[in-house]
Amino acid sequence: MTGPTQQQLDACAARRGRLMQAIGPGGVAIVPSAHEVVRNRDVHYRFRQDSDFRYLSGFLEPDAVLVLAPGRADGEFVIFCRDRDTTQEIWHGRRSGPDGARADFGADQAFVIDEFEERLPDLLSGRQRVHMTLGDHEHYDSLVTACVREIREVSRRGAAAPEEFVAMETSLHEMRLIKSAGELELMRTAGRVSAEAHRRAMAVTAPGVNECRVGAEIHYEFEKLGMEPGYGSIIAGGENACILHYTENNRELRDGDLLLIDAGGEYQGYSADITRTFPVNGIYSGPQRAVYEVVLAAQRAAIDTLRVGNCCDAPHRTASRVLTEGLVDLGLLSGEIDELVETEAFKRFFMHGTGHWLGMDVHDVGRYKIDGQHRPFEPGMVMTVEPGLYIATDADVDERFRGIGVRIEDDIVVTDGDPENLTADVPVAIDEIEALMREARG
Repeated sequence: MTGPTQQQLDACAARRGRLMQAIGPGGVAIVPSAHEVVRNRDVHYRFRQDSDFRYLSGFLEPDAVLVLAPGRADGEFVIFCRDRDTTQEIWHGRRSGPDGARADFGADQAFVIDEFEERLPDLLSGRQRVHMTLGDHEHYDSLVTACVREIREVSRRGAAAPEEFVAMETSLHEMRLIKSAGELELMRTAGRVSAEAHRRAMAVTAPGVNECRVGAEIHYEFEKLGMEPGYGSIIAGGENACILHYTENNRELRDGDLLLIDAGGEYQGYSADITRTFPVNGIYSGPQRAVYEVVLAAQRAAIDTLRVGNCCDAPHRTASRVLTEGLVDLGLLSGEIDELVETEAFKRFFMHGTGHWLGMDVHDVGRYKIDGQHRPFEPGMVMTVEPGLYIATDADVDERFRGIGVRIEDDIVVTDGDPENLTADVPVAIDEIEALMREARG
């Protein structure tokens, strides 16, 4: 597990400073790390650090807690972590321990994790608000709420107790929503490598190849740079593409089918998210081409709405209208466009949203609405744009279109000018995709 660079640690320190300024001297923030999760008996899933914890500390070990206490005389930045243990480190890898947390990660104070409950009253006393995300870490939720109750019980003797819990959505997650220049560079790398993985997938796809083989080629590109999938890859041939979160990835690809791939790599904590849909045999059929062109037109129109001054629902509203117009042209819907859009008739074939925030989490944090209104775009926001059409095999439509599923997805940065496509290196136009596959076949 590669540690953070000094530049990244400096960024973490700046973020802690901004968060402490936001929560104020009466607040305290508590952020637990992720835990290792058992996969089968004595084997764990590959560890992935909690995004909030990594964002603020760069610390990549499990079983830790970060505390930020603005103005605290003994230190504002406190880490509780596992102690050094020679035997465990022989078996499972190096640990930083409290000394490493101070020396390498800039903690003002650091203690072994077993001391967290004992030291918690000192950290909470005199604070008015506890900032933490309740519900994700039951053990720490219980410890903190129990401690607050105990402080309240003795408050009549002079110990001021916190009066409220505040969700991180109003502070930390709003910070994470706006990406810095450094974060965008990491996301450009994630997008560039993920784009190459999709190009590789197009090159190896052919009738008779298994979905899992294509997935293996994608993951090979990730692993070459020490990356891993940012989420479970979807490698969906034929009608499997009409299953939105298809992850079996084990069927032989058939001549004449489309292959939908939704896959993105994670680079130093930041994920890409790309979807392409292309023909297994390298040539789109007439019906496939017709459906694909509708989805592509919807995506292009939606991407153009990611501009300062527009609200974050603009991509979905725009894509939904273009898709509806296309569905009518294809004969899959009939009626007046305005009425079909108003009644969301398109949901029969397009049942998900057009995009989501992207960053350290593939469905990243940040509110979509403020005071009940869709929030306006700001520079530094990153959103996926992923319209699609999914025509079930039993749909009551022209049989030529049955079983066709198409989704096209790219990662878009809102800037002061034109939107920036982080994943534009993957061919998206039909002629470009067919040319790439034709060249790969020699």
